[in-house]
Amino acid sequence: MITYQVTSMVIGACIAAVILWLVRRDHLHGPYAIWWMGAAVTVGGLGFFPQLFDYLAIYAGIRYPPILAIVLALGLLILKILTMDLERSRQERLIRRLAQRLAMLEAGEPLKSTEMAEPNTEQRSEHPSDSSASAVRTP
Repeated sequence: MITYQVTSMVIGACIAAVILWLVRRDHLHGPYAIWWMGAAVTVGGLGFFPQLFDYLAIYAGIRYPPILAIVLALGLLILKILTMDLERSRQERLIRRLAQRLAMLEAGEPLKSTEMAEPNTEQRSEHPSDSSASAVRTP
């Protein structure tokens, strides 16, 4: 076997092992693991069958086969960046909605806590400003 084949097989196997380890330790979750496993399988597959990649490049009309790898890698990177941006936008929208819900809950909570603190109306102070403020209170 050619040395670059052995090297790419070892690199692919190491990437796959690290990804599996990260998934098992719950550091890398589903969709992200699928992307990286795809990268590991591709590198390992090209290590085992490098002529297949040469045939694909010639079939695609590319005269210099390594350029196919560069173009595919760049396309996958752009696709990965796009999916990451979509996920980040979804998470930001979710965080914004949760912050709004929390603000609404916190705004409504002091009203309920003051009503529960004064269940007996006879214990109010006789100061005119206190009685007018308590009379305006809404449920």
